[in-house]
This record gives sequence, C-alpha cells and structure tokens, in this order.
Amino acid sequence: MSGLSLRSRLFVLIILPLTAISALAGVARFVMAEETSQRLYDNTLLAVALTISRDVVLSEGDVLTEQLLDSLTQALGDPVYYRIEGPEGRFVTGYSDAPKRPEGAEVLSGIPFFYDAMSFEEPVRVVTLREFIAEPQFGGWVTVDVWQTVNQRSALSLSLLMQSVILMAIVVAAAALLVWFGINRGLRPLLNLRDAVAQRSPDDLGPIRRTVPKEVRSLVAAMNSLFARLSEAFTLRDAFISDAAHQLRNPVAAIQAQAEAATTAPSEEELRVRVEELAETARRTGRLTQQLLSMEKARGRAAINKSQAVNVRALSETLVKRFAERELRRGVSVSFQMSGEERPVLGDPVMLSEAIENLLDNAGKYGCPDGGEVELLVEFDDSEVVVRVSDSGPGIPEDQRERVFDRFFRMSEDASGGCGLGLAIVRQVAEVHGGSARVAESTGGGAVEIRLPIPRHT
Repeated sequence: MSGLSLRSRLFVLIILPLTAISALAGVARFVMAEETSQRLYDNTLLAVALTISRDVVLSEGDVLTEQLLDSLTQALGDPVYYRIEGPEGRFVTGYSDAPKRPEGAEVLSGIPFFYDAMSFEEPVRVVTLREFIAEPQFGGWVTVDVWQTVNQRSALSLSLLMQSVILMAIVVAAAALLVWFGINRGLRPLLNLRDAVAQRSPDDLGPIRRTVPKEVRSLVAAMNSLFARLSEAFTLRDAFISDAAHQLRNPVAAIQAQAEAATTAPSEEELRVRVEELAETARRTGRLTQQLLSMEKARGRAAINKSQAVNVRALSETLVKRFAERELRRGVSVSFQMSGEERPVLGDPVMLSEAIENLLDNAGKYGCPDGGEVELLVEFDDSEVVVRVSDSGPGIPEDQRERVFDRFFRMSEDASGGCGLGLAIVRQVAEVHGGSARVAESTGGGAVEIRLPIPRHT
C-alpha cells in the first residue's frame, strides 16, 4: 500500500474489512438458510407422514391413491415415497425397499426420527414414526417411513444464499460509493491546502493561514515553523553574503591595486616594499575571510551536536601556548591560571577553540599593541566554567561594553585594522553552547569572559 494515495489507502482500509464482514455474513446466512430449509421441509415431511399414516388406516391398508401422491409431489416439489409396517415388522403397504436406518437408531413411540439416506441412488430425507393403532386390521404398533428427494431443499438453500449474496453486494457497493464520496469530501481541505502550497512562489515563506481540520493543525503548525526557520535561514544567508561582499570588496580591490603597483615598481627596493604591503593586505583579507566564515558557522549551528566532552583546561592551555610563542616576540608577557575542580563541558571543540583564540587575539591586538601582559584564567565551579582573558591595556569604556559584541563594530580609537568580528564570534559561540559572553570587571586593563554550563552528570 506504500504506493497508494491517502484517499486510496483510506478507501481500501474501510472497504476491505467491510467486504470480509459481508463474506462472513454471507456464510452465516447460508448456514442459517440450510437450517431454515431443513426445518421447513422436515416439518412438511412430518405432516405428510401423519397424513399418509391416517389415510392408510382409514383405507384399512390400501395403497394411497395416485391423486393424493400427485398432490403431495406438486405441493412439495419432490417425489414422496412411503412404507408402512404393521406389528412384528409385517409389510403393510407402500414401497418394499425403504432406505436403511442408521445403525443403532432407536425410534421411540410418538417421536419422529429424521435421518439422511440414499434411495434409488439419490440422496433423500427420511422420517420414521412409530404409533399404536387400535384398529382390527392392524391391532398394534405401526411403523411409518416416508422419504423424499432433497432437490427442492438444496434449491431453496441456494436461492436464499443468492439472495443474501446479492443483498450483501448491494450493501458493499452502496457503502463503497458513500465511503468514496465521504473520503473525497473529508479530504477536500487537505487538497485545497496542497493546491495553495503548490501555487506559492519560491520566495513566499509566509505562514499558512488557511482553515484546516483539527487533525492536521499540528502538521500545518509544523510547516509554518519550518517556513519561519527557512525564512530566518535565508535572511541570515543573505545577510552573510551582503556582509561578506561589503567587507571583502575593499580588501580585494586593494590587493589588485597593490599587485598592479608591484609590477610597475621602479626599483627592486620599491618592489620589496610594495610586495610586503601586498602580503600584509592579503593576510588581513585572509583573516577577515576566516572570521566571516567562523561567524557564519557559529550563527548557523543552533542545533549543535553537544554530545562531545571537551576538556576546556587542556584546550585553553594548548591555545595559550601557541599564542605565547607568537606574542613573546612583541614583548607581550602571557600567563595561564586555573582554579576549581576540572570538569568537562559538552560542545564543539573547534568552535570553542575559535572563541578562545579570538579572546586572545583581541587582547594582544587591542590591549597590548606595544607590549604588556595577557592572562588566561579558567575557573571551575559547581555549575559552570569561566574562561576569562585579561590584558594590561586601556580597557573598554563602559558605554561600549555591549556594542563591542556587535558585528563589524570598532572603537573610534582602534587603528589595528581589525574587522570587528572577533567578539561577535565569541558571543555567538557561547550562546550556541548555552552560555554567555560579557566584558568583565577588571582593576586594571580590560577583561572579557565567556561562561559555559557544566552538565550535572559530569
């Protein structure tokens, strides 16, 4: 049934059980028809037997008249045969070759005994009566056997069965028509919903406001939620493309201009200067590209896989060593501190590395442009881990402590050539992991920290 439509499935699931029930009802009807036919003809056969026995007694043992036999045959539809025995099994009248009774059969006085047998190579139904007749001719117990072929019985059963089959077929056909009409009528709102969705343009991601049955309201709500998420995702994609195009336009143009200028350098010394400027612009453009991609990655991973345990202490220690090797040449002193009981967090180690690297880079670039001190502190408590990077620089003014987390925001006195994405990435990564990022209070210099929740079971 996997290839059937919904309406076909419903139709089949309703009609098949109905057809099966009708078939069972037909079988039951046939059994009942058999019983009814048997009972009717047995009662008639008993009445015939009583009539024959009375007629023979009144005629003092004479054979039944042809007129009576013809009347019985016409009334019953099958030939009637009989045999009468007097006391001590003495044959009185009728057919001498009566059907054989079943072995062990006991005929009681005044109680008719019915059984099936064969006579003249045809199946017959037999009734046997045993009565006491107080007449001089008989003077004792008389046994009457009357039998009849069963053709009319079978014909009556078959007729009743055919009537039942025709009736059930009419009922099933009428039910099928009504069910098909009802299914189409009931599914019309879904078909209208399908047509409405099919007619939408690719840019139309607005919610569905069409009235639908309550059984599919949850489906429509899920579709509206999907449309909303898709709309948000497309908006973020468009914003990323717009931001990337805007931010990369000038650096790419600068690289092109500097490359062209290098080809026209008047001397080897001037060529070296222009190539160094070109390399620096390329490095800044590469860093900008990397941060744009990191920002988009952090922003687009709200459903991040947080099943991986991350050792924040080991991760931070590795990153601060790499940072120290680079910054010590500029006269920057780098230190690492840890406090509390070390415990893992669940998250993405690549994204957490990106966030901590941005904290360190910001501290080195903005806090210690001419040398100074940078400290990375990892502090654990019962519910969270704090990763704080402090520097000996001028710090961040209080009125700009929230704005520094905005994309492409640079403080007015910033002359480092940064792109303003570092702290935006830090906050985005922290929020994706269920934490937060903020500018921390510091007695001297600046400090930025991220707080990440620690699962209780770790």
